[in-house]
Formats: sequence, structure tokens, C-alpha cells
Amino acid sequence: MTADSKGTPEVAASRDAAEAAVDTGADTGVAAYAELAAVGPYGVHPGHALITMVEPHPGHEYAYNRWYEDDHYIAGAMAMPWMFAGRRWVATRELQLLRYPEKSAVARPVTAGCYLSTYWLTEGRYDEHMKWTVGINKRLNRDGRVYQDRTHVFTAFQDHAATVYRDAAAGPRDFHALDHPYAGLVLEVIDADGPERRAELLEWLRARHLPRRLAGSPAAMVTVFRPTPLPGDRMSYVKQVEGVDTRLTLLWFLQQDPREVWAAHFAGLAEEVGESGLGRVELVAPFLPTVPGTDRYVAELR
Repeated sequence: MTADSKGTPEVAASRDAAEAAVDTGADTGVAAYAELAAVGPYGVHPGHALITMVEPHPGHEYAYNRWYEDDHYIAGAMAMPWMFAGRRWVATRELQLLRYPEKSAVARPVTAGCYLSTYWLTEGRYDEHMKWTVGINKRLNRDGRVYQDRTHVFTAFQDHAATVYRDAAAGPRDFHALDHPYAGLVLEVIDADGPERRAELLEWLRARHLPRRLAGSPAAMVTVFRPTPLPGDRMSYVKQVEGVDTRLTLLWFLQQDPREVWAAHFAGLAEEVGESGLGRVELVAPFLPTVPGTDRYVAELR
């Protein structure tokens, strides 16, 4: 194969060397990929999620958006093993001002965190993914490919706890949720009144609260997750997860713009949860999907 068909002469030489190493049976580590793929879970269920809400520092909104879309979304997320779907969301200033409660245990101030990224991980592959993600993020940081002018407001890997559908078996499933063109998303974070009450809170949400709220609403489904602690060797700019024993994270997938349906369907979530006596809402925050490859909405963040 000529250098023209492979790229530059340097790239061609590098690829020739790699091909030669494989052909001669040299220990390049390539064979390990076949071995890893031959064992372990490989279903389609989103058994785990990465949910990360980030605030770019003032004046860095455009640069942050381009770095995340053009580099980090791929190299720091989608190119990793067992991460099979992703979607970015944005909260304009108008949407930020709809958030509640004003005194939130999640976002301080409650308007902090104008970008949200959500990713699905294959069930049963959390440990393998975490080994890779810690390693690749250390490499990206070392190579100067991590944008520093940002703050992680709410970042956690989470285990799937439940999915509740509005229309039963009709419509997209939860493993489709990050690929389906939903018009909006609402992030809700609830803290149970103590670790011993989280299971009761989850059952109340799954069996009573969410089915009632979803009926006739613009939300097609709600996925519920439990946060897990980050590993000790995580990157220093990501703080340890709070509420690991008490917290539940809900993602409401909307078929309408959240601004059009907020008052009718989402303004009273905290009261109903509080009246249950099982927990308290710490954040309800609406988002729109970003438009990949563009800077749409960036001018509306402040």
C-alpha cells in the first residue's frame, strides 16, 4: 500500500510497523481485544450511566462547547469500551431560571451547570469501563486535552434502578433514549430521608408517583439511577459523589420543549415528594438537546 493511500509517509511507516508486528505475532496487546470481547455481559440494557452537569467559566462558553463536542465527547467518552450511547443537553438562562429549589444541595447557586451530558453503559461492565476511563483521562490530562476553565457541578456514575414508561410497551425503550430525538429533558435529584428509606422512596416513585405524573404528560419515560462513589484515583478536578446512600437521580425524557409544559407538569414536583414523607427534592432542572457541530444556544447561557 502506498503512502498516498495511508496518509503522510510518517503515518504510513507507523502503520506498516504495526501491521508487521501483528503479522509476526509480536505481543502488541491487540489480541487482548478479542479475548475481552469473548467473555462477560454484552446486552443492550443501560445498567449504568454517567451523568455530568458542568459550568464553563464566564468568558469560556464557546471554547468549552467546541472542546467538548470536537474532542472530549468522543475521546473522553464515546470511544471508550461499553459506553454505547450519549447525548448532550443545554440550559439557556431562561431555563436556568425555572430551576428549583432555590437552596439546592446539588447546584450552588441553583442556576449553576448549564451543560449536561448523559451516557449509557452496558449492564455489568461498570468496573471494566472505570479502569479505562481513569486511564484515558489521565492520558488526556497529561497531553493537554482537558479543558480547565470549567466546574463540575454534579458528576456521577450511577447504577440503573428503574425505568417507568408512559405508554407501556409502545414507543422507544430506555436503551433508545439517548438516540431518540427527544425535545427536552428534566433532571430531578431526590434525597431520601436516610439510607434506610431509599428503597421505600424508589418503590413509591416506581409504583405510584411516576405512573401518575407520566399519564397524559409530555414525558415518554423516566429513568431512575442510584449514584456510585468515584474511584480514589479519579481526576482531582472532579469532586467525590455526595449522597451515595440516599440519593436518586431521575431523567425525564420530553417530547415537547420544557418551556412550553413547565408550569403544567413540572412546577410542583417538590411538593408531592415532600408530602410523601419519604424524601426531598434537591434539584429540578430543564434542558434542551444541543445541536452537534454548532454553537446554538451558547449566546443564551448568561
